[in-house]
Amino acid sequence: MDNNSKDNNVSAKTLGYPYSVFCDKKVLLVGAGGIGCELLKNLVMSNFGEIHLIDLDTIDLSNLNRQFLFRKQHIKQPKAIVAAKTAQAFNEHVKIHPYHANIKDPEFSVAWFRNFDIVFNALDNLDARRHVNRQCLLANVPLIESGTTGFLGQVQVIHNGQTECYDCNPKETPKQYPVCTIRSTPNLPIHCVVWAKSYLFPNLFETTAELDTSIDTSASDAEQVKEIAELQRETEELKQLRNALTSEDDACRRIFVKVFCDDIERLRSVPDMWTHRKEPTPLDFDELITKIDSDSKPWVQDRRIWSLADNLAVFYDSCQRLRKRVWDEELKSRKDIDFDKDDKDTMDFVASAANLRAHVFGIPTLSEFDIKQMAGNIIPAIATTNAVVAGICVIQALKVLTNGTRESMNIYLSRRPERVFHGERVCPPNPFCQTCNFVSFQLPADISQLTLGEFISKVLQEYLQYSDEISILRNDLIYDPDFDDNVDKPLSELLVDAQPANTLTVLGEAEGDSVETLERVPLLVEFVPLDQEHDRSVKFVLPETQIEIPKKQSPEKQAQEAEEMNELKEAVNPEDKELIVLDEETIIIEDELGESLENGDVVSASRPLKRSVTVEDDITELPAAGTAVKKGKLDNA
Repeated sequence: MDNNSKDNNVSAKTLGYPYSVFCDKKVLLVGAGGIGCELLKNLVMSNFGEIHLIDLDTIDLSNLNRQFLFRKQHIKQPKAIVAAKTAQAFNEHVKIHPYHANIKDPEFSVAWFRNFDIVFNALDNLDARRHVNRQCLLANVPLIESGTTGFLGQVQVIHNGQTECYDCNPKETPKQYPVCTIRSTPNLPIHCVVWAKSYLFPNLFETTAELDTSIDTSASDAEQVKEIAELQRETEELKQLRNALTSEDDACRRIFVKVFCDDIERLRSVPDMWTHRKEPTPLDFDELITKIDSDSKPWVQDRRIWSLADNLAVFYDSCQRLRKRVWDEELKSRKDIDFDKDDKDTMDFVASAANLRAHVFGIPTLSEFDIKQMAGNIIPAIATTNAVVAGICVIQALKVLTNGTRESMNIYLSRRPERVFHGERVCPPNPFCQTCNFVSFQLPADISQLTLGEFISKVLQEYLQYSDEISILRNDLIYDPDFDDNVDKPLSELLVDAQPANTLTVLGEAEGDSVETLERVPLLVEFVPLDQEHDRSVKFVLPETQIEIPKKQSPEKQAQEAEEMNELKEAVNPEDKELIVLDEETIIIEDELGESLENGDVVSASRPLKRSVTVEDDITELPAAGTAVKKGKLDNA
């Protein structure tokens, strides 16, 4: 028996699919980080024929503990290039094409995405994830979305028109802290960390410093306006000290005195601010400096909570180190230093400054290790979680490529010992999602001849039965009933710089319907070249099958349906929430609209909330408006 036959038998027994099934599949993997490295290895070993790998990042020292395709000699090299080279040794028959690039670059267009049989997302960036989600929806290519947070992980299958997309459920927004809390009344360690990282450090060591988005500077009342003005005044004072860093030997002492003594005294003088809270205590530099042990080096002990004198020692020493770096001796000019959690100098400065501020306000101090987690927004990455999630990604991809999404599931990895994996059948698209609620089609056309006016009259109105109430967008508005300046222009002129490329978005109403239900979902028309066999006089060719463009659903109607459903549930089982078994793997509870059941639940404003149940009770058979309900018992996985 040859090696290929052996491989086929092994894979058929383990995965249920022969090894050779995927040798002609072309896949895109976005991200070569923790999950990306594991995924690339799995794809190569599963014999996927052609793999395109994109990542913009370079390898950092902190990556090496879990991103096993990289070694110490690879630091500062592009992740995609190194990962491809390392993984190629696992299977020489697989073609790997690496790109050290941004997935949002124009070259990676919707047309380019259509070249792939499936796409894998292994990103840690929300904006990039949403971009890949949109591109896959437009290209009608299935997407396997994945992510991990410590011991938790998830894998989501996404396919246009068949499943929820990445944006169908709202995502958690980054935490912001009011400027008055950060500047004047911190009461938690995180407030001091945000102040040190997002306010003090950039104003001293970055010439183009702006307030970090962690600090909410939106003025909601007069008090907030006053706080912002005070913050701006203090910022100007810090800028003067920033200039002194390169010219005055006592600059680090002056910085300490300003932020931990003078500014604090100014806060203490504000009338009525400390009536119901403890006053902050200014720090005396000259007194503290005498308590420092000259032989100690507290900055090498990042897991120990430093004393007040230790924090001063670290603050002063790190400030001196940064002071030397901020001046470029060759260029005889100042240079910026950006905060980096893996830069020892910047991390020492932020950690000591945060702890000194915590001392001032009577807040518990933390070790540098703990502050690093906060300042870098770090939840420790765990290599085994990445490996498990990457394995699930490939299993779900095998299902999608052989049987479509009907057998696919969304898988969640949890820390519950009785059920580590939680699986649920993929849900249909959210009808109110602004990202995936659209219809798209390709229109073969000679855009150098076809004018916008002809496209409106012959395609939109005659063929697709739109009314006169039409708006057409490129990146901006190019037509509506009150703006018809472009109707005589050829589409080739109007499609320049369109995103997605050669695509227009049509918003409009169906002809002849009632006023309440006129508006249709957005229509995306992509113009593609005509076949050469067509006569030069032909400007466009309509699709052979009629394009169906559904109307937008009414939010009020769906809310009414949800209310009727809840009334039915209460009538059936008025005391207990209804338990429904959707399949062998998943049990959910459906609650009233918008009601959060436990911390961390993500609730859509227009859909019943779902969450898993871990009780051992029997599930009784209940009618649920057409939902197939089984009688069963939860078992421990």
